[in-house]
Amino acid sequence: MRPLLKYLKNYRLQLVLGPVFKLLEAVFELIVPVVMADIIDNGVANHDSAYIWRKTGIIVLLGVCGLGFAVTCQFLASRCAYGFGRELRDALYRHICSLSYESVDRFGAASLVNRLTNDTNTVQNGVNMFIRLATRSPFLVIGAAVMAVTIDLRLSVIFFIAAPLISGVIFVIMRKTVPMYKTAQQKLDRAATLTRESIEGSRVIRAFSRQGLECSVFDRSVDELTIASESVGRISAILNPFSFLIMDCGIAAILWFGGERIDTGSLTQGELTAFTNYMTQILLALVVLANLIVTFTKAFASANRISEVFAVEPESSGTDVPGSVQPGDEILRFNDVSFTYKGGGDCSLKNISFSLKKGGFLGIIGGTGSGKSTVAQLIPGFYEPQSGEVIYGGKDVKTLDKAMLRRRIGWVAQRAVLFSGSVRENMRFRCPDASDEDIIKALKTAQAWDFVEKMPDGLDSRIAQGGRNLSGGQRQRIAIARALVGSPEVLILDDSTSALDYATDLRLRRALSEELPETSVVMISQRTTSIKDADCILVLDEGSPAGVGTHDELLRDCAVYREIFNSQMNEKGGGGNG
Repeated sequence: MRPLLKYLKNYRLQLVLGPVFKLLEAVFELIVPVVMADIIDNGVANHDSAYIWRKTGIIVLLGVCGLGFAVTCQFLASRCAYGFGRELRDALYRHICSLSYESVDRFGAASLVNRLTNDTNTVQNGVNMFIRLATRSPFLVIGAAVMAVTIDLRLSVIFFIAAPLISGVIFVIMRKTVPMYKTAQQKLDRAATLTRESIEGSRVIRAFSRQGLECSVFDRSVDELTIASESVGRISAILNPFSFLIMDCGIAAILWFGGERIDTGSLTQGELTAFTNYMTQILLALVVLANLIVTFTKAFASANRISEVFAVEPESSGTDVPGSVQPGDEILRFNDVSFTYKGGGDCSLKNISFSLKKGGFLGIIGGTGSGKSTVAQLIPGFYEPQSGEVIYGGKDVKTLDKAMLRRRIGWVAQRAVLFSGSVRENMRFRCPDASDEDIIKALKTAQAWDFVEKMPDGLDSRIAQGGRNLSGGQRQRIAIARALVGSPEVLILDDSTSALDYATDLRLRRALSEELPETSVVMISQRTTSIKDADCILVLDEGSPAGVGTHDELLRDCAVYREIFNSQMNEKGGGGNG
């Protein structure tokens, strides 16, 4: 919790004044039983209506003032808690965006979303309740006990017997329920994760008719959450009955022994009434305190989960600027690069070496899981190799400023990701100042302008979240066009033409060569036809280089490449999609 306190620095005034106003409300609340005792002993006993009305006015005034203090405290608590929550969410979101791919992989997207939403809400609620009630409840317990002692020391012994008994009940119940609340929170996280996965993968689930199985998995998760919640609820439900039982016994004892002291003249009827009120105040304050402990327990658990994210260092970034490269000079080189994903077991890449000149075309091919996408992700520095060097513009990627490096690279992921908004807004994602002419040029190069032009609003046409209102090929072409805006030095196509037919794929490659002659292209593809014209082709086999060379050289010298080429040519000749 301590690392999160710095987000309260702009709300110190509310954090201090809120509890002060709540204490003032509690003070007025403690005064009311004394005034009531005075009314009974003096006004009612003497049948003095004027006295009763005067004292009643004081009670009303105390109530109005207490209400004003309570409302003021609530306002200050809300300003502080919700302002704290806003700053915490903003800082957490920015920190998540600064994390490396490895860190994001370690936490998982669903867990990070839960920490950003559910956990921040829980911590925010904890701050709110702290300002409103954390000082009030203990003060009421102590204040009521002190007031009782000032009225009658002997009778107040009942308070000092009842209060520890109620506290003991609360302690036992809390000791049982606090770990159970943590377990229930974990079950809730699991249910939220399943919900997110099911919604995001709804199309895959329906494609394989797995709705029933997914529903049963979710039902089991919800059942576990229900069982955990019911278990903690059953134990928590004991709190009020036991507390009220002790309180009622205490009130009965006060009335019994208080009646005897009234008979002896040591205590008045009004003072006995005040004693009863103070007993009730102590009980209610202790019950509220128990609920506060639950709230704070949840808040601390959530704060620890958020602090775990903040404890992870942001993605490391150097300060060097990539050097300028003239056409024909080397822009990218892998020197004996090896890489392993954390927790991934075997080496994903082993001893990879190749070079790419400015304006050149590098093709990468290999079987599924051979490490093609890993190579693509090492170029912009998404991951860092365990050994070897990735050289860009003559400098090691590790030493380069990552933001500047990535501004020079156009990267199209294996899965085309589009954002809700207009076509123009998506196209300006890489280059915010791009003109419509630049956007249209990129769309034409990516073979996307033909269908964008026919859309109802052209560049202003809306794209649904994830591009769900577009076909797979349309999404890929817009994603490629987005990467082309601003003419990047290096264009990485990570199997991002898989949804294109052969004719569109050919037109795309020709357009890239003609329209962007100084842009180096790294194309990862499963099709040999897409990369056969590359200046250099890297063939991967289970993370290791099986061959490096041109199409003709690899056909002659590389068995893996020759096998891939022959299988595709046979499929094409046999009436495939070619």
